[in-house]
Amino acid sequence: MLKKIQQGIKPPPKGSSEGLRKLVAASAGKRATQPAAAATKAAPSAPKGGWTLDSLRTAVLACEKCPHLVRSRTQVVFGVGNPNADLMFVGEAPGADEDAQGEPFVGKAGQLLTKIIQAMGFERTDIFIANVLKCRPDMPAGESGNRKPKPAEMATCLPWLREQIALVKPRVIVALGATAVEGLLGDTSPMRDLRGRWLDFEGTPVMVTYHPAYLLRNQSMSEKRKVWEDMLLAMEKLGIRPTAKQRAFFTKTAD
Repeated sequence: MLKKIQQGIKPPPKGSSEGLRKLVAASAGKRATQPAAAATKAAPSAPKGGWTLDSLRTAVLACEKCPHLVRSRTQVVFGVGNPNADLMFVGEAPGADEDAQGEPFVGKAGQLLTKIIQAMGFERTDIFIANVLKCRPDMPAGESGNRKPKPAEMATCLPWLREQIALVKPRVIVALGATAVEGLLGDTSPMRDLRGRWLDFEGTPVMVTYHPAYLLRNQSMSEKRKVWEDMLLAMEKLGIRPTAKQRAFFTKTAD
């Protein structure tokens, strides 16, 4: 009887064990790739006919990709300036003043940036100013000030900045501070290794310099001179020949 029962039990289909192993492996592989896929931020879908700066602005102002920032922001800070600018400044994220007014670099650091722009022979309306992150980073309850944007936040917002750059088509980008460089280029090197060097963002030359907020904290002539030397390089890249007076700014020979 036992023999008949054993004979009546059919062996599992050939290859079923191997198939099961493959299925398990495939499932595990799929789970393993999910974080990487989630970290890759898809570019925004362009409207029919492609983006214009106005249609891009409308889409960015309605963006809700970061729910925690949507809850805390006053408004989205898109960017401002000449839509055909040769020179573009990129910072890290809006602060409290920018969040309130909807324009980048309007606080004390922004006022200093305006002076730098004017010393180069431009007005704010001649260039374009934007941030990697378009919303002010939220702060823990009961805390004031501004926090550094998180890498995931900047990665989510970078496609918007990429579209801005593609539309404005600047000949030179100035990245203001290490966080802006990290968000724009993914480079986390210290500023001492970055500033004064030409880098590249998808074919556009990028000059790295200190954030104006750094100069508000470190007002020595030597630090101001470092930033100014970076601006002289940017001017020369644009084909602008600095005057003798401009070259002497923040030196002992300056007026």
